[in-house]
Amino acid sequence: MKDITSRTDIELLITTFYSELLKSDDIKSVFANIDFPAHVPHIVHFWSFVLLDEEGYKTNVFEKHTGLPIKPYMFDKWLEVWINTIDGLFMGEKADLAKQRATVLAFTFKSKWESMNK
Repeated sequence: MKDITSRTDIELLITTFYSELLKSDDIKSVFANIDFPAHVPHIVHFWSFVLLDEEGYKTNVFEKHTGLPIKPYMFDKWLEVWINTIDGLFMGEKADLAKQRATVLAFTFKSKWESMNK
């Protein structure tokens, strides 16, 4: 297996990840009204910024999710599917970084979500 080295790799990761995530009955309802063909380039841009140091991503990712019907346990499922997807496609420094950053992201989102919904 190769490492994540390009935007094309990130596109593969994102499309594979979401195709797996949307198989989860309790999570797919969150994405029911999302236009994935329009949304995927934004997700690819975010992860390209995080993993490949591409410039130009300035959106507050947490803020973009606050209106969704997310439950805290869903962040754990998201992370599990993310890690499994990476492990099935890639191996190396950037793949490890993608898992590390996602772990921090999931923890941060879950913590903020729980404190917002007390």
